[in-house]
Amino acid sequence: MALANMNLTLKVWRQSNNKAKGNFETHKVVANEHMSFLEMLDVLNEQLIQEQKTPVAFEHDCREGICGACSMVINGQPHGPQRGTTTCQLHMRSFKDGDTIVVEPFRAKAFPVIKDLVVDRSAFDRIIQSGGYISVNTGQAVDGNTLPIEKDLSSQAFDAATCIGCGACVAACPNASAMLFTSAKVSHLNLLPQGAIEAEQRVLSMVNQMDEEGFGMCSNVTACEAECPKEISVTNIARMNRQFIGASLKSDKMA
Repeated sequence: MALANMNLTLKVWRQSNNKAKGNFETHKVVANEHMSFLEMLDVLNEQLIQEQKTPVAFEHDCREGICGACSMVINGQPHGPQRGTTTCQLHMRSFKDGDTIVVEPFRAKAFPVIKDLVVDRSAFDRIIQSGGYISVNTGQAVDGNTLPIEKDLSSQAFDAATCIGCGACVAACPNASAMLFTSAKVSHLNLLPQGAIEAEQRVLSMVNQMDEEGFGMCSNVTACEAECPKEISVTNIARMNRQFIGASLKSDKMA
């Protein structure tokens, strides 16, 4: 079967570093509908290298929709137009021949641009470091059913744990809030008995660290849920808010 070629116009954000003034560059690319979006960017970079120009910097790792590294905004949508899909799993058949595609980095104060489409998302790492772990000595691996856990709770915890930390929620939010990410990381531990011991300190530490990183507050727009490639539910935000208020009140009483 012949491959359907597509003639595309790309408007790609170029920025040498966080201090430099960025701008859009326009390029023509011929791709085929079976390419992934990142493969199409590879084609662009091959053209730029042949022209002795600097290739476009963008992040990628697994290219299997698991790691979340391939974060970019495509035509105004984090990870592009296809729901529940990372950029690396977005295929060019989602576009049409002759389309103009605008590609830019995630826009958030807490995600400074490193170069072109690459942003520094280490703020997420610091949120995790502040409380996204348990200190229980678990020892060797045990059978999966050794510790009985209610099915509803385990399902909710597993759904929250599917968050890959890509940052699409931040890019989608008009306030650049990291509430969906933080609440997913809080929920997947606080819902399970292994995480119950540190549940209150965890939610306090992670929410406080999130605020220190400069992320905005949630205003219930729910664009984060709509753009999340793993479709994490905003019910996690409501759960985290309840736990945070409860832990804060208890902490004030003990002070």
